[in-house]
Amino acid sequence: MNRVKSAISQWQREMADLDLLPMEVVGYLKTSQLHTRNQLEAFFKQHGLQAGEFDVLATLRRSGTPYALTPTQLFEALMVSSGGMTNRLDRLERGGLIVRTPNPEDRRGTLVSMTEQGLALIDRLVPLHVENEARMLSALSREEQETLGRLLGKLLDGLEEAAHGR
Repeated sequence: MNRVKSAISQWQREMADLDLLPMEVVGYLKTSQLHTRNQLEAFFKQHGLQAGEFDVLATLRRSGTPYALTPTQLFEALMVSSGGMTNRLDRLERGGLIVRTPNPEDRRGTLVSMTEQGLALIDRLVPLHVENEARMLSALSREEQETLGRLLGKLLDGLEEAAHGR
């Protein structure tokens, strides 16, 4: 059942003169986000991770060799609080997927690096993750996915500009 369509239909009946397109689009975005988040969380859980832990490993992996970043670089890249990042790092370290070592370029700092086990896990999971995302988008053709990607990118740029007062 498409709850967004149903809600819009009810609003059209109750407030026929109101332009409901913004409500409809935002409703679809919110509902789609809930479904994708649930499916992603189920995928990560199936592989023994939480979504945030996958994000840390993926960020380290895409940073390139030596797959090491400071905690500050990680929480800025992932847009989480330093406390939230510490919890993720603690879990990953207990799992043997990362190590924290003194930063040779900053005596007071720390470097977070993937272990061989962490690298093997993320290298195995990323292709499966992309396949999972492709399944989630399978209702759209490749061309429709490209169009949606461009439109969502444009929307995000506008939202970020508005958030930064530009």
